[in-house]
Amino acid sequence: MEKKTAGSPQSAVGSPQSTVVERTALDEPRGGVFVSIHHRGELRGCIGHMEADDSLPRIVARCAVAACSADPRFPAVTAAELSQIQIELSLLGPLEHAVGPADIEVGRHGLMVEMGRERGLLLPQVATEWQWDARTFLSQTCRKAGLPADSWQHGAKVWKFEAEVFSDQAHE
Repeated sequence: MEKKTAGSPQSAVGSPQSTVVERTALDEPRGGVFVSIHHRGELRGCIGHMEADDSLPRIVARCAVAACSADPRFPAVTAAELSQIQIELSLLGPLEHAVGPADIEVGRHGLMVEMGRERGLLLPQVATEWQWDARTFLSQTCRKAGLPADSWQHGAKVWKFEAEVFSDQAHE
C-alpha cells in the first residue's frame, strides 16, 4: 500500500496538517467490469468496460451512470424507479481461449465472441438465469455480437472468463 501526502492545509488553530491519502488495490487498473441495473428483478441496463485503463471506482461509477442512462436497449432510468433499482457489479477475471462447449462450464464462465469488427459478451449469470447449456450459451453470445448463431464453429474467436459478482440485494 502506498501513502501520498496530498497537501498541508492549515487547521482551525493555524498549525499545518498533513493529509494522507492511502492507495489501495481499488486504485490499480484491473480487468473488465460490468454494472447491471435491475428494476423489480428485470434487467433495466447493463454496461461494461473491458480495458484495464483506470481505477475500479472510476470505471464502476462511469458504467453505473451509463447503465442507467445510455444502454440503447432501454429508456433512461427515471427518478420514480430509483427506490426499486438493484445494482449488480461483475468483476471479470482474465480472458481464456475456448474452442467449444466442452471448454465452458455454465454458471462459472462468461463468454466473449469476436469476428471481424463484431463483438459480443454475456456474463456467467446470463446462462444460468436462462437455463442454457454450453452450446446454447455459445450461440446466444454469437447472436449478441450480431453474428450467426453458429459463428463459433466458423472462425469466430471465443474467450471464456470468470466473474466475481456483487449485488446490493437479492433479485425479486
